[in-house]
Amino acid sequence: MKATQLLHNLGQSIWLDNITRDLLDQGTLKRYIDELSVTGLTSNPTIFEHAIKNSASYDVPIREKLAAGRSGEDLFFDLALEDITRAADLFLPIHEKTNGVDGWVSLEVSPLLAHDTESTLRAAKALFARARRPNLRGNTTSPRPRRSIVALSGAWRQEPIRM
Repeated sequence: MKATQLLHNLGQSIWLDNITRDLLDQGTLKRYIDELSVTGLTSNPTIFEHAIKNSASYDVPIREKLAAGRSGEDLFFDLALEDITRAADLFLPIHEKTNGVDGWVSLEVSPLLAHDTESTLRAAKALFARARRPNLRGNTTSPRPRRSIVALSGAWRQEPIRM
């Protein structure tokens, strides 16, 4: 039995602290879910900034969004929501099977809102509304599952996490 399956069987929720378009396009995230018992994912603007900076996968969508008049944080969160909703769709069966204990995907709001509570809450609600996924949170804080969380961090890696 894999160590991650053993952790899961002991009541640990295993979350990936990373997302990239390549993880989605190459099926790596799906394999993490199926083979490593990953039950959730957390992300933030820094993770997405690294993903965008270190992959050509975002070049064409960025050019298209710029041509359509998007820029700055609007363009950035458009890209992030495209990826995060795809991830939420992969985790949705887990979310449904566990009645919302697992299967969450999170996206933090802009760090520019750190000292403005009202704007932070408004941004989190707006991200949730745009995503239209029951298992996505526009986070001011992480969702509060009833299980412990072990986060697997691979934000600075291009290669898959090996376990």
